[in-house]
Amino acid sequence: MMEVDTPTEPTNFNRGGGGVTLTPEASRLFRVYKTVSSMLTKRGYMVSREMREMTPMSFTERFGEFPSREGLTILVEKPDDSTNQLFVFFPEDEKVGVKPIKILTDRMKDEQVSNAILVLRGDITPFAKQAVMEMSDSFRIEHFKEPELLVDITQHTLVPEHLVLSQNEKQELLKRYRLRETQLPRIQPNDPVARY
Repeated sequence: MMEVDTPTEPTNFNRGGGGVTLTPEASRLFRVYKTVSSMLTKRGYMVSREMREMTPMSFTERFGEFPSREGLTILVEKPDDSTNQLFVFFPEDEKVGVKPIKILTDRMKDEQVSNAILVLRGDITPFAKQAVMEMSDSFRIEHFKEPELLVDITQHTLVPEHLVLSQNEKQELLKRYRLRETQLPRIQPNDPVARY
C-alpha cells in the first residue's frame, strides 16, 4: 500500500477554496470526502452537486473546523431505483469492533438499506470482519482505510480507464483477436480499481 504523509501543520487551500486553512484532521477528511463523492458518482449513485463540487471552504462551513466523523455520514440512491441505497459511515473508533458494526447494521435495518461503505481511521478487528462476513446475505458492507481514499486513484495519469464489457463487446473482442475467453486478462476483486 502507498504511504501518504499526513500533515501536522494546518493545510492552506488557496485554489478555489477562498484561502481556507484546514486543520490536519479536517484536511484529511475533506480529501477522503471528495474521493468518496467521486467514487459514488462513478458507481452510478445520485450525488448532490454541492457534494461533488465541495471546496475546503464549503466543507468547513458544512462540517465545522473540527468535523465530527458521524456528521460525515452519507446516504445515496440510484437514479432508477430509489430502493437501491447505500450508506457511507465514518466510524469514530481507531479500530472498529463488533459493537459499532452492530449499531451501524441496526441503523441500516431501520432505514431498509442493505449496502454500506465504512471509512476506517485505522482497521477493523478480526471479530468485526467475521461479523461482516456472517451478515453478507443481509448486508453488503465494504470497508476502506482512510489512506486508501486520500487520493482518487482513477484520476492518476498512470491508471487507464477501466470498463466492463458487455457480452457482445466481449465476443467481438475475442473474435477480432482470435482469443479464447481464458486468454483475457483478469482483474482481482481486491484490486484497488475493482474495489473503487
